[in-house]
Amino acid sequence: MKISARNTLTGKIKSIDEGSVNNEVVIELAPGVEITSVVTKRSCEQLGLTVGGEAYAVIKASNVMVAVD
Repeated sequence: MKISARNTLTGKIKSIDEGSVNNEVVIELAPGVEITSVVTKRSCEQLGLTVGGEAYAVIKASNVMVAVD
């Protein structure tokens, strides 16, 4: 796979919470380190996403907000 995004993180799919249109996919990058993405149900099906399977979290954004209390 070749991609221009600089932030590509590899992990295992921990859970897929299915909604009526979109699914929430949680990818465990390392023990206790997770990232969550919302993708369409169709994308989940086309990519063959399953719990326990390997996946990439690809982050492409022009900005990232950071906040603290």
